[in-house]
Amino acid sequence: MLPYTQHSLNKLEDLLKANNYRIRYEKGNFKSGVCTLLQDKILVVNKFSDIEIKINSLIETIIELDFSNSNLDDKQKKFLNLICKTVL
Repeated sequence: MLPYTQHSLNKLEDLLKANNYRIRYEKGNFKSGVCTLLQDKILVVNKFSDIEIKINSLIETIIELDFSNSNLDDKQKKFLNLICKTVL
């Protein structure tokens, strides 16, 4: 299980940034924590959500996106595999 810390959130953000996704923290009326604009590769995260909700929302989004591993370094690939194993 992934700990709910700022470090874990930063690692998830790095995975997304490696695949050219931009992450913005904004206030909004969306409950899930993340609003995805796929055409622009932008993820809008509700900045008022708890860190647990932010992390779970980003994990769900990463699994839904199913992006390429080619842009990731070895540590990021291991981290992505860890996420996939814990969720699936």
